[in-house]
Amino acid sequence: MLHETTISFIGSGVMAEAMIKGVLDRRLTSSDRILAAGPRADRGYALTERYGIHSTTSNLDAARVSEIVVLSVKPQVLPKVLRELNGHLEPGVLVLSIAAGTRIRAIGRGLGGHQAIVRAMPNTPAQLGKGITVWTSTPQVSDVQRAQADQVLGALGDTIWMEDEAYLDMATALSGTGPAYVFLFIEALIDAGVHLGFSRRVAEQLVLQTMEGSLAVARTSARHPATLRNMVTSPGGTTAEALYQLEKGGLRTIISKAVYGAYQKSKLLGEMSEK
Repeated sequence: MLHETTISFIGSGVMAEAMIKGVLDRRLTSSDRILAAGPRADRGYALTERYGIHSTTSNLDAARVSEIVVLSVKPQVLPKVLRELNGHLEPGVLVLSIAAGTRIRAIGRGLGGHQAIVRAMPNTPAQLGKGITVWTSTPQVSDVQRAQADQVLGALGDTIWMEDEAYLDMATALSGTGPAYVFLFIEALIDAGVHLGFSRRVAEQLVLQTMEGSLAVARTSARHPATLRNMVTSPGGTTAEALYQLEKGGLRTIISKAVYGAYQKSKLLGEMSEK
């Protein structure tokens, strides 16, 4: 599907490198079909040395020769990039944006009315090919282009396509921001172990393996998480006491408020991008 397709990455940071590595590891295309553009020549040279791809400091030069243009820059840089590319893309070029908070309409307008656009929301585990990406596309994206987009994004991990762009704000709050919630819980649990008297090294080992093992159980079991929780909770026992304290402290409410707050913030950023 991608073998004869040239892909350019406008922005050559960590996420772009993860996509490049994933695409090449899966043999979706050859390295001579990939270009990375960024302001730092040394970064481009490093990617060329590591993966055998082409690199340039000119966004325009990269975009002009590609069938797929991946916008992998930070959101605050995206408006400048869009102005630079405005009017220089052929109508059939697929534009794939992973810039958080910028809606399709803003991207299309910034590119002078370009219509074949995919917007995606990956998360940080994508850097290891363990992420999940929620994405959507305009009606002008062909079936072939949708399949190509899914392959490129699949290089980062699992993918979920949604017809309505509104779901990307929800995904931003749940899976996009989600790793930070998990890291905070890990940090707090390690600190609790240190408070009890474990060394930090031992506390980290106990917590990380507990998290990894619990996730494996949740993934492989057909049981609801509440059932799994009840299976390790004896009446009047230590787990019951710990869970009581967490519920008393409002853990569920705080998590719900945090996710909803992130969702509202994502919506606000999206609205601002369209002004």
